[in-house]
Amino acid sequence: MDTGSLDRLRTVIGVLDENLTTIARELSLSTRIDGTKIVLSGEAAEAGASVIRSLLTVVDAGELIDKSSLLYCISLAREGDGEEFGAALKDVVAVTSRGKPVKCKTLGQQHYVAAMRENTVTFGTGPAGTGKTYLAVSYAVACYKSKLVEKIILTRPAVEAGEKLGFLPGDLQTKVDPYLRPLYDALQELFGLETYAKLMEKGVIEVAPLAYMRGRTLSNAFVILDEAQNATREQMKMFLTRLGEGSKMVVTGDLTQTDLPDGKSSGLAHAVNVLKDVEDIAVVRLTERDVVRHPLVMAIVRAYERDEQRREDVRKRKGEKR
Repeated sequence: MDTGSLDRLRTVIGVLDENLTTIARELSLSTRIDGTKIVLSGEAAEAGASVIRSLLTVVDAGELIDKSSLLYCISLAREGDGEEFGAALKDVVAVTSRGKPVKCKTLGQQHYVAAMRENTVTFGTGPAGTGKTYLAVSYAVACYKSKLVEKIILTRPAVEAGEKLGFLPGDLQTKVDPYLRPLYDALQELFGLETYAKLMEKGVIEVAPLAYMRGRTLSNAFVILDEAQNATREQMKMFLTRLGEGSKMVVTGDLTQTDLPDGKSSGLAHAVNVLKDVEDIAVVRLTERDVVRHPLVMAIVRAYERDEQRREDVRKRKGEKR
């Protein structure tokens, strides 16, 4: 596999050949360097070549090869999806206030962004670190800058890990601000602090708890409901029926992290099931493969999923014995 130049070769194989060592270990390959070529031997040599091609795409896209991206390229190669990876890295969703392009980093993220572009309502579910919220906010900002919408509305249910708003100090806005902080942070990065403040003052950007949506019709707006796993069925129906002319809606959440009281089922789980076949509505399910945070986050997600599967198996066995 020819990398084309010594600089590209050095970047791909990593410091002290760390990347190459990881590829060889994960795919049970033997490797050696011949000039600018990486020679691979073993049953999975073609998969190894696919990994190298994917890494060269990462380099050519101006991205860094970190442990997370390396392991992702290896997982794609195992499943024969490595050749599609280049298109994902070239997909610029938005540009931050500092001029940094916001790009999809996985195929799942690319499918998610494509769904938002092509549909009026998009549901994006998946574990922490998959970019559900940040990509939705990024695309909302891109739509506003392109004059496809006139305002951006971001909302979340004010339910979080057992805390009750009544016990928090201050008025309602002060109480819900901590729940909306991730949305504020993303907007400030994309618009810049000064522009963000002006748009908030003009009402072009609205960040509010879900309860504030009742009774409204949201037209010519990009509307995002974040942490939607904590919305009840009634709240979800109320939110979705706020849709007005010229608007887009994106609903994000992690179905494994519901904080609703006992006896309340998630409106997100219900909506995804009921609306999955409705035209102009897309459902995109991101997985642990789409986690783009520290590689340890992916390991944590997988460990919790295994534990949840184990618990489910135990419940089934107890049910069968009865």
